[in-house]
Amino acid sequence: MSTREDIRRTLLDKANSLPLTPGVYIMKDKEGRVVYVGKSRKLKNRVSQYFQNSEKTVKTARMVASVWDFEYFLCDTEMEALTLENTLIKQHSPKYNIRLKDAKSYPYIKITDEAYPRLIMTRRRDKDKGKYFGPYSGVSTVFSVLDTLRTVLALPTCNRRFPRDIGKQRPCLYYQMGRCCGPCTGKVSEAEYAATVAMAADILRGNTGEVRRRLTEEMYAHAEAERFEAAARCRDTVNALERLRQKQTVVASPDAEQDVIGFFSDEVAACVSVFYIRGGAVIDKEEFLAGGERILDEDSLGAFICQHYAVREYIPKQILLSFPLSSEGLEGLSRYLSEMAGHKVTIRIPERGNNHTLCELVRSNAAEKVRQYRLDAEKDEGALARLAEILELPTYPSRIEAYDISNLGAEHLTAGMIVCEEGKLNKTDYRHFKIKTVEDTADDYASMREALSRRLEHLSDKEGSFAKLPDLILLDGGRGHVGVVQELMAERGVDIPVFGMVKDDFHKTRALCTRDGEISIARENGVFALVYRIQEEVHRFTVSRMGAAKRKTLTHSTLTKIKGIGDAKAKALLTAFGGMAGVKAATEEELAAVKGISRSDAASIREYFDRKK
Repeated sequence: MSTREDIRRTLLDKANSLPLTPGVYIMKDKEGRVVYVGKSRKLKNRVSQYFQNSEKTVKTARMVASVWDFEYFLCDTEMEALTLENTLIKQHSPKYNIRLKDAKSYPYIKITDEAYPRLIMTRRRDKDKGKYFGPYSGVSTVFSVLDTLRTVLALPTCNRRFPRDIGKQRPCLYYQMGRCCGPCTGKVSEAEYAATVAMAADILRGNTGEVRRRLTEEMYAHAEAERFEAAARCRDTVNALERLRQKQTVVASPDAEQDVIGFFSDEVAACVSVFYIRGGAVIDKEEFLAGGERILDEDSLGAFICQHYAVREYIPKQILLSFPLSSEGLEGLSRYLSEMAGHKVTIRIPERGNNHTLCELVRSNAAEKVRQYRLDAEKDEGALARLAEILELPTYPSRIEAYDISNLGAEHLTAGMIVCEEGKLNKTDYRHFKIKTVEDTADDYASMREALSRRLEHLSDKEGSFAKLPDLILLDGGRGHVGVVQELMAERGVDIPVFGMVKDDFHKTRALCTRDGEISIARENGVFALVYRIQEEVHRFTVSRMGAAKRKTLTHSTLTKIKGIGDAKAKALLTAFGGMAGVKAATEEELAAVKGISRSDAASIREYFDRKK
């Protein structure tokens, strides 16, 4: 059998045979899974560095240790390599490449295509005539922008549709307070309203200076024509826009429209910080943290920037970087983004002046994010190490899976599974199980056994989150739950530490338990905080999944499983007997007496429940 050193030498020899041309490389593990995708201007130099006995970061060393082979693609230009790298990352979602949200995850502001357009938040970009702005970093940012626009421009906040609802109801309190222009009154024409919405669109584009100039001109025109109320509205709007600009962080000249990207990394984590500057002010910002196993370094930043702008509606004409790129890399990235944007995009790395200061500001923002992550990681690592010590675990609990059971009586039995990796909740690996083998009884033990049985079946998977072996399993329950799961594992020949999370009379975490007793964690502040967070999260997640199942059956009853019973008949039965329990207890004659239920329907219902008993 080849040793790791033999594999390293083989891979180094293979890398040394590569040409000094642009290309893309794909690292694969023992099972042939793609774990990392990268590109280089000089393929031989870059790939061979991975397998030399030189100092590497912890994350890079961990990635290299999992590599058993690599493939490569030669490219004519660095831009071609950049394009191929992005395509392969999207195709394989490698373990060590940083993952960004897809387009569906980002919120947009939409101006609808109507006589009286509305401003709404949406996550979908339909192919319609509406105007979309964004994407924004989060929903809270979107609603903050919408609130500001509605306040500044006196746009309606209600759900009325105009002109359909004009004059149907009395104007609301916002109109009386002067915070809504009142299209419901019929006094605002389509043209006047369209002009206001056009201002909103300009503000969303960051063009507040142009809006202020236009409103000032209108104010003087109204004043000269002695339309003093209209002039006062323009004056108030100009003042509101000026207050908005003063509230924003002004970092550049009033006509500046650019994105500034800063990068910082250390042994623990890396972060890219992006400031979006419109009208000289920072209107939004995002931070992308690569902690854990994710690799984000100066060699992969080109691919990151391409992925980042692939889901954005708008790319400014100028992008500033705080980190160096080769001249070929800058040219290729600029061409790539220019084609994507439909206009020329200039990428600069300023070395002096105000733009250099701005880049340093954004880089400092990224450095602070990494510092906070490092502090949190050290705290989590300490808690995990102490947890391993208290529970006498055979290994450091990098991956913890927690399970809970939730039900509504004997119905909608649901098991939830959450995952905590390196002390952080990994929501992409959350799963829920609809319990299938336990019927007509709220048997938590049998439900827990089924959930864990179905999860353990996937330990032999080659891909996916279930292929990862947990270092520790926590159950929201006591000794009985632990005993059931340990018996299941003994039957399957699986050896994973299992503990129950015990709650006190106030439903708060008190201790961890085995089949034989309890281990108090009340005085272990770090461990207690970690376990409490896990227990609360698995309970929240499981209840939310159970609630979703319940809401679904409000319109689709389990009675429809019976031959001849559809939604209408199920609704009639549940109404007549006051719920499922009444239906189960009813005699065949009582069932047949319900309007719409035939004698054969009643017999089928009675036979179904008798068979279940």
